[in-house]
This record gives sequence, C-alpha cells and structure tokens, in this order.
Amino acid sequence: MTTNHSLTVEGLSLGYGDRTVIEGLDLSILPGKVTAIVGANACGKSTLQRSMSRLLAPRAGSVLLDGRKVHELPAKQLARTLGLLPQSPVAPEGITVAELVGRGRHPHQGLFSRWSQEDDAAVAEALEATATVELMDRPVDELSGGQRQRVWIATALAQRTDLLLLDEPTTFLDVSHQVEVLDLLTDLNRRRGTTVVMVLHDLNLAARYGDHLVMIAGGRLHAAGTPAETLTEESVRAVFGIDSKVIVDPTSGTPLMLPLGRHHVKHPSA
Repeated sequence: MTTNHSLTVEGLSLGYGDRTVIEGLDLSILPGKVTAIVGANACGKSTLQRSMSRLLAPRAGSVLLDGRKVHELPAKQLARTLGLLPQSPVAPEGITVAELVGRGRHPHQGLFSRWSQEDDAAVAEALEATATVELMDRPVDELSGGQRQRVWIATALAQRTDLLLLDEPTTFLDVSHQVEVLDLLTDLNRRRGTTVVMVLHDLNLAARYGDHLVMIAGGRLHAAGTPAETLTEESVRAVFGIDSKVIVDPTSGTPLMLPLGRHHVKHPSA
C-alpha cells in the first residue's frame, strides 16, 4: 500500500489574462480514494487540475501537498509523488511507445543512476495493464487516438506515484475502452492505495467509479461528497442547466442520471 498524501486547495483563484476561471475555491481530496471532478464545459475543471499539478500558478490561495505549497516544491520531488495525464499531451516526433512509457521513470532516477530492474518492471507492468505491449515498438505518432491515450496512461502508471491526476482519461476511447481504463484506475486504487483524481465528462461514469464526486459550476465548488449525496436532479439543473431524472443504477447501486430532452419525455394521456 502507498502512503496516503494529503492534497488540499485553500482559497484558490485562477485565471488567464484578465479572465478569472476559478475563484475562492476550497477543496480537500480524500487520500486513498477515487475522486471524479465534473461540471459543464469551461467551468474550470481542467484549470483546477492544472494548478493542482503546478502547471498553472494561482492568483490567490494555495494548493498544498502534505501541507507544503506545490508551486514551491522541487519539480523532481513533486513528480515522485504526483503523476499527471494532461488533456492533450504531445509526444516527441518519432518516439516509440516503449521510449515514451520509459520516460515515466525519469523522476526516480538520479543524475548518475542507471536504468534498473525496478524501472524495467514498472514499464512492463504499465504496458501490460493498459494492453499496449503489442504497441511497444511502434512510433507513437502512428497510433490511433485511442491507442495513444492508453499509451499516455501507461506512461503515467510507470511513474508509480501515490497520487495520480488525469484530465479526461477516456477522451478518444470507445465505450468498451472507457470502461477498461476506468476499471484499470479502480484496480490501481484498490490494490496499491493510489489516490486518483480525474476530470470526467460522463456524469454516470463519474458516479459509478468515483468514491468522491466534486461538482464545479462557474468557477466555484457547487458540491462535494459521495455520488449519492451530490448527483441529484437539483444539482444537475444547477450545474448543467438541464432537467433530469436521477435513479439508482440497477447494476452498481450508484446514481444514474437520465437527461430529459424536450422531445423524449412521456406525458400522461389526456
């Protein structure tokens, strides 16, 4: 089991240029759990995660890892604890899958250290877990979108961090691969105690796989708690601006949101 590091956000304000995206946000990530961050487009989900991984400096407030500001930690020290899969990662031209996944081991190597058996094992495990072993000798830029996404997840897994942040990890994936990736992240959490924080668009997948659901609306925290506590018809209306019916998923027991479109609501006979 891994050490459960604390990751908290205190009074965080973020923005780009003269535009404020996140304002005065407080949030505690539950150690050793899977947290899913959801919200409408442009609500600040990805911006929040960029700051949590120190890619974006705050205008005000702090992101704290074990009580220390992440923006003041040495980069390599942070990378040994916190892994990140950004929304649109870019691989160097011509790099192979094995080479890219191997780069996930860089935070664990010193200036004069050599590639070790532990590095080999971490890469092999990551390739196996993401079903990318057969791709290891292929250039990344020749892969399909779904294949590339699985390779990037393998790179993050090879880093073997106690905290893993993923921005829309199911992007480009069909339904079967979405479920495979989310099952994989859940296995990682259950087996190793890895704290997983992921931005997701699909509310129902977020509710099924997240222990903790965070709903962002207009750059502020609307709700946080278990899926049963947070995914309600009222919260869907407030965060996404749509009417819905929330029922219990018969397969998982978690909330299942059914959007109510104007043309698909059954009305009682007159």
